[in-house]
Amino acid sequence: MASLALAGCGSGASNGSSADSKEAAAGEAAAGGAAKGPAPDSAHAGAQPPGGKGQQTAVPQTHVIRTAELHVEVKDATAALASVRTAVEGAGGHVADESTERIDDTQVTSRVVLRVPQDRYATLLTELAGTGKLLSRKADAKDVTGQVVDVESRIATQRASVARVRALMDRAEQLSDVVTLEGELSRRQAELESLLAQQASLKDRTTMATITLELSEPEKKEQAKTEDDPGFLDALSGGWNALVTTLRWIVVVLGAAAPFLLAFAVAYAVWRFLVRPRLRGRTARGPAPRKD
Repeated sequence: MASLALAGCGSGASNGSSADSKEAAAGEAAAGGAAKGPAPDSAHAGAQPPGGKGQQTAVPQTHVIRTAELHVEVKDATAALASVRTAVEGAGGHVADESTERIDDTQVTSRVVLRVPQDRYATLLTELAGTGKLLSRKADAKDVTGQVVDVESRIATQRASVARVRALMDRAEQLSDVVTLEGELSRRQAELESLLAQQASLKDRTTMATITLELSEPEKKEQAKTEDDPGFLDALSGGWNALVTTLRWIVVVLGAAAPFLLAFAVAYAVWRFLVRPRLRGRTARGPAPRKD
């Protein structure tokens, strides 16, 4: 029995050590792959095109994010907005956002966000500024070439890392190794998707420029009316308004006093036709004679 127990312990220890050795080997392989990951990118970055040592290295493409803000005063904001939309769509761009507001029923203000190709940015900016009277202009250019190159390099490294983890999963035999590698694969795939989203955002902002255009109409100045020197029509209009107002107040007063007048009329009628004749009859007959 003691020998059997020792044999079982030895077998369990040997199994545990083999599993540990496999996990350690998998960890070393993943660590070694991660450490060697950036090597292909750096080698690719420093590689020269075929054709000999005398050829120069190609200049990397510059990536710039361009934005601009314009405020233009126009006579008709609706017509100007229609012409702006036509010009932008003709250049291969589109209207990303639009907001139109009418102020005091006298003027219209429109604010639009335009996305235009980078190669038509300068031409369209000049054309939009000449739509009317330019009130303000602000342009900005941000070089993100280093950020674009960094994201591309990280994507290449992350893809290689994901491929290595998949290869380790294909060779894994222990369930614990498979579970560990699946968690690592999920984490690395999430990082890869985040990097791809950053790359797509950078590509969109460096390919299409953003122009924020505000169109406004000039304020319409009303002609001031002088009250010190009124004309005949002003006097006639004022007299008519006064007459109408007076008649309106008279009608209102009569309507309010009508119940009281009706009560006084009824009381007077009773006094005039009932009470007063009786009093006169008694006065005319005089006092009755005394009988001795």
